[in-house]
Amino acid sequence: MSLALKRDDYTFEEWLEMDDNERIDLIDGSIYMRGEPSTRHQRVSRRLTLALGIFLEGKTCELFYDPFMVKLNEETVVHPDIAVICDSNKLNDHGCVGAPDLIIEILSPSNAGHDLFTKYNQYLLAGVKEYWIVDPIKNSIAVYILQNGEYDATFYLKKDILPVSVLPGCEIILKNIFS
Repeated sequence: MSLALKRDDYTFEEWLEMDDNERIDLIDGSIYMRGEPSTRHQRVSRRLTLALGIFLEGKTCELFYDPFMVKLNEETVVHPDIAVICDSNKLNDHGCVGAPDLIIEILSPSNAGHDLFTKYNQYLLAGVKEYWIVDPIKNSIAVYILQNGEYDATFYLKKDILPVSVLPGCEIILKNIFS
């Protein structure tokens, strides 16, 4: 379960000094403990990472997966399940500074509300071009594409082939992800 600690004014520097900060998100200065992913979550994550990684081989965009720090602004640091960054200037020794081109979050019972609402709004405000919310129980993916400052949503099921808008030519065969 994502749990916000009582204090709501943590700084990025304080977050960096926390033990096990790879398991902690900082959102608008509040700390959220992240739950452990389920076995199904891990399987789906591995399959998506593999499919995207094979496509990206030899290309300029890079794929990163949890634990990977994304600093959206001075008060918000998250660890998406998967991120694709096409601008290498956004990368440093800690992770990514600024909005990745693609972020994928895989729902678990402990984090569903956090990914569906809290992180969704943070990613929208930060300008993440494409955000996926993967539901490994329903075998579906909600894809949000940034258009004129708002997300347009499209929903995909296990039988579909999902085109990745930020990676022209990349298509994910979802029956392979949810098998």
